[in-house]
Amino acid sequence: METTNHTSSHQSASPSARHILHADLDAFYAAVEVLDDPDLAGKAVMVGGDPENRGVVATASYEARVFGVHSAMPMRTAVRLCPHGIIIHPRFDRYRQLSRAVMDVFHEFTELVEPLSMDEAYLDITEAVEAGRLPLAVALELKNTVHEKTGLTLSVGAGTSKSVAKIASDLHKPDGLVVVAPGEEREFLAPLVVGKLWGIGPKTGQRLRADGIETIGDLASQSTGWFQRRFGKRALDVQSRAMGEDREPVRTEREAKSVSAESTFATDLTGEDNLYPHLSRLAGRVAQHLEGKQLKGKTVTVKARLADFTTFTRQTTLPYPTGSDTVILETAWRLFSRELTPGRSFRLLGIGVSGFTEDEEFQLPLFGEEQLIGDGATAQRSENPT
Repeated sequence: METTNHTSSHQSASPSARHILHADLDAFYAAVEVLDDPDLAGKAVMVGGDPENRGVVATASYEARVFGVHSAMPMRTAVRLCPHGIIIHPRFDRYRQLSRAVMDVFHEFTELVEPLSMDEAYLDITEAVEAGRLPLAVALELKNTVHEKTGLTLSVGAGTSKSVAKIASDLHKPDGLVVVAPGEEREFLAPLVVGKLWGIGPKTGQRLRADGIETIGDLASQSTGWFQRRFGKRALDVQSRAMGEDREPVRTEREAKSVSAESTFATDLTGEDNLYPHLSRLAGRVAQHLEGKQLKGKTVTVKARLADFTTFTRQTTLPYPTGSDTVILETAWRLFSRELTPGRSFRLLGIGVSGFTEDEEFQLPLFGEEQLIGDGATAQRSENPT
């Protein structure tokens, strides 16, 4: 395990500082497969669909990542890069079981837990720190307890904000631990590439680099007026994150009206082979967020933006609420594939699920959730240039 503690001997925590952990299970699906079959240890494991059926990589072990394999990659590409890799079909029931066990451990440390997906969450440990414990000690105990009870490893970032903690947890994967002390946030963020900051996608990062802004430090040094001109209504949020000063709380309530994910592409994309893997990755992200928030919804929405910036949505309502990544993907693809007309290229795709239900006592169809994409759905269309 690699541990980094960004502290200065002359500084102490401010009494009013918050203390947030971002805990992220390492290569979760692949790690579960190795846990259940130790013979897979040290091997290139690729969890996902069949390469001959447009399968997509859901998670790859770190041994596979050495060869360039990553999530959302078409499995046929992964096989070409790593021909000795072992393909395993996902076992979501097993992943959910271990996810619940991990979340139970998180709640032993604090009631302020915000699950983001099956394999990651924010924890507000301010109360423990104010009672005299160091964030480093809490984070180490969290990692050890999860490993002892489940056999899985966590990478953890600790900081005074959610954005700093999340960036920190990603720096030394797998089994990493990075602690950013109060007052050290801006120094910690400054040398990192600007794309590490939440809300800075590939296109925005490209434009910023064209302006000579390569690092988060470069971004943070800009004036408030510059942020307002560049980011509009997002200006203050982006500026505060760049300076490590955002105050977004850890949210435990089921308050979401919709769960969505979208991606802006570095270059405009055309064709099924290029766009289907991106839609699959987005459906997986939405399903993980729904699982983490224990939500199911009946309405699936696809958002798309063309190369000429025309933006449109396609929406359908299912007969039953779902959180299944398979149902979400197949429904979204059915909506989106109709838009793949010759000459159209896309710069952005998004998927959203809404129409949540609090009542889990609904009757599932005879043949399972995958059949929810049939003729019982109703569609809505809207289109606007942006």
